Formats: sequence, C-alpha cells, structure tokens
Amino acid sequence: MQLSEDDLKRAADLVYTRMPATPQYAWPQLKARLGCEVWVKHENHTPTGAFKVRGGITFIDWLRRTHPDVAGICTATRGNHGQSQARAATAAGLRALVYVPHGNSVEKNASMRAFGAELVEHGQDFDTARVEAFRVAEEQGLAIVPPFHEELVRGVATYAYELFTAAPDLDAVYVPIGCGSGICGTILARDALGLKTEVIAVVAEGAPCARLSVEAGRLVETNAADTFADGMAVRVPVQAAFDIYAKGASRFVTVSDAEIAQAMRVLYEDTHNLAEGSGAAALAALMQEKDAMAGRKAGVILSGGNVDAGVFAGVLTGGI
Repeated sequence: MQLSEDDLKRAADLVYTRMPATPQYAWPQLKARLGCEVWVKHENHTPTGAFKVRGGITFIDWLRRTHPDVAGICTATRGNHGQSQARAATAAGLRALVYVPHGNSVEKNASMRAFGAELVEHGQDFDTARVEAFRVAEEQGLAIVPPFHEELVRGVATYAYELFTAAPDLDAVYVPIGCGSGICGTILARDALGLKTEVIAVVAEGAPCARLSVEAGRLVETNAADTFADGMAVRVPVQAAFDIYAKGASRFVTVSDAEIAQAMRVLYEDTHNLAEGSGAAALAALMQEKDAMAGRKAGVILSGGNVDAGVFAGVLTGGI
C-alpha cells in the first residue's frame, strides 16, 4: 500500500466533513522533564476520544460507494475502533453490530452503545471476539470491518499528515501498535511527504506479537495479550500491516505496564490531558529513550484518552 500527498489531502478533506483537525502542541514541561522538544499529537481530542474515528469516516464512505446495498456492518474491538465504526455507520443509516471480549472497558462499551452499536460480548480477548464477528458477519450478510484495511489506514493517516505538516522537522515520532493501522498510516504519510523522520513502533511488554514478528521475519502469534493498554492487546498480527511496519519502522521499543502508567501520570501532570494506556505508550517509550533523544525533536501520538474513571484514579495514586 502507498499513499501520495494528494491521497492524504483528499482523505483529510473527507475526514473534516465529520470532525475538525486535532491539535499538536510542543509542551514546555515535557521538554524540561525529558531534555528534548516533545510534540504531542492529541488524538484524545477527537469526537470519540481516539484516533480510530478517522478510519471510520473513510471506511464507511468507501463502503457506501462500493457496496450501496449493504444493510450494516459487523466488527470486533476493544472500544475505540467500535466507537468509530458505530458513529460512522449509524450516520450512514447502517446497522452496527460490534463484538467485544468479556471484561471489556465498561465506559468504552457505554460509549459504543451511545454511538449506536449493538454490542455483543464474546470470548476472553480481542482475537477471539474477532473470529466470532467474522463468522456472524458472513452468517447475517453484514459487511465485515476488519481491524486493518486500506480505507481505515487512509483515514487514520490524516493525523500524521496534520502532525508532519505542523512539525516537518521531527527527528522521530513514537507510535503505539496494536493491529497496526496507526503506525502504518504514520509511515505512509511520512513517505508521501518525503520526510526523514524515524517512525518508532511501541509495543506493550505483555503483547509483543508485532515485535516478535519483525524479529522472526514472519507473523508470530502469542498465546496471550496481557496488558491493561487494551488498544495494544493483540495476539495475532496482521500480514498487510506487517508488510508496511516491518520495512518502515526504524525500531521497536517495548514498554511495561508500569512504564505506561507512569507516562499516564506524566501526561496528566505536565499537560493535564487524560490518556488511556495505549495513548500513553508512545510517551513511555520516549521516556525510556530519554538519553538517546536529548536535544532532539520528538513526536508522540496520544492515540486516545478513553480510560475508565476507576482505572485512571488507580493510576494517579500510583497503581497500574
């Protein structure tokens, strides 16, 4: 998959019919703490509180144009993708059937229902829910929305387009990785704009399938995805995403749940922004590489702020 600058502009024009661009700020307190200029891309400021909303807009637009007779969609999620698809599908007059694993975020579930999703709990993790969603979609004649698709990537790449347009001289940008749409969109936007910025993939210690796959040169599934950063809690990597990040990411940084929790506290202290676990992972990686990045210019993707109140209260008081 490739994107041109014109592709990015067209995607952005479409996205802006349903939401405004999000801000990116160079926060002085983060600079003082880390010794480098830190630009935070605030995808927690979207209408669903996460970057996934962009892909929902572009995917449903594509679906309505190419499959005008479809009655609805079916997908699986840990929350942010589901909110995105429910919001866009409902606005287009489509049914939105969304599968989540048991024990999923209570507040993300409530948000998905509020955006119009018919929510079904199935299985113990995202990948099990995904298999069931695919089965039910075929059974009921619904359009499946996979976790990775060119139209999703085209949409989410617009956040990177905004960031790189505002700060084209970034030395590096840190991006959390789950199934891979965010990091792939960032890589493709960088390449389309002809920039030299390093794109650094950030994985959770308990969900390392993307890093293990790149190290092995082939897809590697894990037996579990054990992290409270639910947007990164993936066991089964996606080939199409792997094909992009295996070549386009400069390196992988692995962060622990404790490091993610500390980054959540830092973001709140220094910027007064809420970040869910996945949203703070990029900063956690930059904090880990603080010495190597001294005096340089870094971007971090705050990919979402949808953290349950009880979880965040525990993090603020020093927990995980």
